[in-house]
Amino acid sequence: MKNKTFDTRRLVLLALLAAILFLMAFTPFGYLKVGPLSITFNTIPVAIGAIALGPVYGAILGAVFGVTSFAGGSSLVLALMSVNPFLTAILCFIPRILEGFLAGVFGRLLCRCRLKKPIAFGITGFLTAFFNTLFFMSALVLLFGRTSYVQDRWIALAPGQNVILFICAFVGVNAVIEFFSTAFIASAIAFALYKAKLIQLD
Repeated sequence: MKNKTFDTRRLVLLALLAAILFLMAFTPFGYLKVGPLSITFNTIPVAIGAIALGPVYGAILGAVFGVTSFAGGSSLVLALMSVNPFLTAILCFIPRILEGFLAGVFGRLLCRCRLKKPIAFGITGFLTAFFNTLFFMSALVLLFGRTSYVQDRWIALAPGQNVILFICAFVGVNAVIEFFSTAFIASAIAFALYKAKLIQLD
């Protein structure tokens, strides 16, 4: 009976986090514009799900993130859709699924260490945002690196430089802000859920 109760709670939490992802993706709640910077908070529900529910549920939430990214119609996605819709779908989904899955794996490993829970949760949140940027940008270069759309930006941002410098220039300072904001907010919410015994860590 206890396991059934927690399974129900997991499904409810999964549905809630998925709904929050959609809300954040299609409203201004998911983004914060500070001058020229655009900071996304859409990795936060994925991080919370990875912490609270584990790798499989983290991957599911990553897939939901992929849906919102693919359907959101950002200028980048629209431009890449005109180049190759199939590869754009891969770009939107695979990095986000891997992000959620690996965040869940590391989240479980960190929670089994002797780290205090808020620290373990914060590191998992940081890794979620880091994986999102790393996998998405790597896939962008791999799938679209030879297209004129990426090549023009490569030359503009990192002329004559290697792919690592291009990625750093492309993601900019906002990526670092996303890493730490995801770490802090995901840790605070996950710890509150943990203290309220709304989640059970295996």
